[in-house]
Amino acid sequence: MFSVYSRFSQLSQRRGFSTSHRLLVGQNLTEKIAQKYAVGLPPNKLIHSGDYVSIKPAHVMSHDNTWPVALKFKGLGAKKVKDNRQIVNTLDHDVQNKSEKNLTKYSNIEKFAGEQGIDFYPAGRGIGHQIMIEEGYAFPSSLTVASDSHSNTYGGIGCLGTPIVRTDAASIWATGQTWWQIPPVAKVELKGELPKGVTGKDVIVALCGLFNNDEVLNHAIEFVGDEISKLPIDYRLTIANMTTEWGALSGLFPIDDTLINFYTNRLMRLGPNHPRITNERIDELRANKLKADDDAFYAKTLTIDLSTLSPYIAGPNSVKIGNTLSQLSADNMKVDKAYLVSCTNSRLSDLKAAADIVKGHKVADHVKFYIAAASSEVQKDAEAIGAWQTLVDAGCIVLPAGCGPCIGLGTGLLEPGEIGISATNRNFKGRMGSRDAKAFLASPEVVAASAVVGKIASPEEVEGRPCPPTPPVGTSVTVHEKPADASAESGDEGGSGVLPGFPEEIEGELVLCDADNINTDGIYPGKYTYQDDVPREKMAEVCMENYDPEFGKKTKAGDIIISGFNFGTGSSREQAATCILARDIKLVVSGSFGNIFSRNAINNALLTLEIPQLINMLREKYASSEPELTRRTGWFLKWNVPKSIVTVKDGDGNIVLETKVGELGANLQEIIIQGGLEGWVRSELKKEQQ
Repeated sequence: MFSVYSRFSQLSQRRGFSTSHRLLVGQNLTEKIAQKYAVGLPPNKLIHSGDYVSIKPAHVMSHDNTWPVALKFKGLGAKKVKDNRQIVNTLDHDVQNKSEKNLTKYSNIEKFAGEQGIDFYPAGRGIGHQIMIEEGYAFPSSLTVASDSHSNTYGGIGCLGTPIVRTDAASIWATGQTWWQIPPVAKVELKGELPKGVTGKDVIVALCGLFNNDEVLNHAIEFVGDEISKLPIDYRLTIANMTTEWGALSGLFPIDDTLINFYTNRLMRLGPNHPRITNERIDELRANKLKADDDAFYAKTLTIDLSTLSPYIAGPNSVKIGNTLSQLSADNMKVDKAYLVSCTNSRLSDLKAAADIVKGHKVADHVKFYIAAASSEVQKDAEAIGAWQTLVDAGCIVLPAGCGPCIGLGTGLLEPGEIGISATNRNFKGRMGSRDAKAFLASPEVVAASAVVGKIASPEEVEGRPCPPTPPVGTSVTVHEKPADASAESGDEGGSGVLPGFPEEIEGELVLCDADNINTDGIYPGKYTYQDDVPREKMAEVCMENYDPEFGKKTKAGDIIISGFNFGTGSSREQAATCILARDIKLVVSGSFGNIFSRNAINNALLTLEIPQLINMLREKYASSEPELTRRTGWFLKWNVPKSIVTVKDGDGNIVLETKVGELGANLQEIIIQGGLEGWVRSELKKEQQ
């Protein structure tokens, strides 16, 4: 059996036939950067959303998870990394943990990095994402990945940053490359100019709260706007960082004069001999500001008027719950703990902004206010301008440069019944401590003001003035249909060749699992996740049993699962993909997939397709029927791989849907033929040894 993974822009699909000719449109900035780092493309091949590419990123970062990646790397039979200049190891997540077990892990990572000649940054140097920016590994118009979800941060400096899983990281270490599918790209237009007192954190919290119906789920985002040059780089980094929480795979800002000036100033600090931030690279940026083509396609455009924004707060316990500061201030909500930590808002400008609020005041007696700089360099800078001492004098509790309470590690976690306000990126229930606590997200200024006043409060309230009222926010969403190209003279038939050993057609009956957000525990029960000796037969037996105990009785080998939206959300367990393969299920089709499940699918050679209109058609078909968790439909799907066409027929052989899907290039087919990414890496290592 062969399995592949194919996902494509929901918005480029329509009921009925979609032309097989290549769409004659320009490239957006995401596509252009991916083009630069794609390898093995056919001559003159321009890549677009939906296409699969093998990528050789400029850099790959891993942090405390470096040791599990190293063990996976060694398990592939690799002994020497492909390119030690490509790899960066940082220690940042559990830096407060002085246990023998953690110190041994840290020692193993440092030793491995030394043996391999990998750039290594020890605990205390700072958060990996901040280091990647400070040290020029993430750089404008480049592609840099990390084994961490907040690699989106790099988009703030015009670097395409996107997360990978551990198998991908091990693949890059061994071969220099992994795979990526170009996602649909959303344009987010930031109109107008921010009012005084409104920050980058307010922008992204407002976006998460106002556009909270998965508008950008699994999209790449490009921020544009006539006034965007007035946004400081630190604001851009914060906004890009939290595109992760918004559901996006990346968040990319333009390469403009504001960014180039940032690097000019950075070079003045570093001196002329830095290995990555150099006059030559800055001059190249200035001369060739990579940007989207005028006719580039975007799946949708979201617009927000910055001039209408006021301070925004997310929560409790969800970034999708947006509140204006004036709303929460009026509720007189007592605060127990405040946090100015993490890769989101612990840079110099953030610390200075908080210091300006608390100067001349004290943290309220019942509040604990924790601070940690994003890096040791940031802390030194804050000390040099007096901001750090101002915060300490106000009663702040100092933590080491690193992640800490943001991820629920170390000192200062929320206790049951407590309320916390934080300048971090996530406020999921239980993430920062007890599940019985409430967590809110806000800007450094609002966090500092709340710590002083003792309740969620505005900076004005620190000085005894009332919290300002909130104006209505101007927003809009426009969805774009991708124009079909009717000009056959383009010569590009839109399909892809098929390698020997790869099936030209995938076909089977659709079995409907009619639910959204089927999570990985529903697909593969958690009680088996950490049992390493579960046989294939048992994996097949328990597949989907937490979703529907009758699933095994209603399905057979060769079926195709069709499900709702966000299939595979939840944990990173690879068994959610491999248990489906164990049942000899050829393919999973859904409205959309959880991103980690998507990567685990192709890394384990499981075929998946996103076809949102197909699940909607089936739901319409069964709208008046008795609900069933698992239902055989009598509809049959056929995927013509060379032509990149999916056809669905009903039980009478009538075509109910025919649509174009993303191309499966030779590079992805090679991975599938080898049984997944690990098999492909082993085959590549064998080639090098011959």
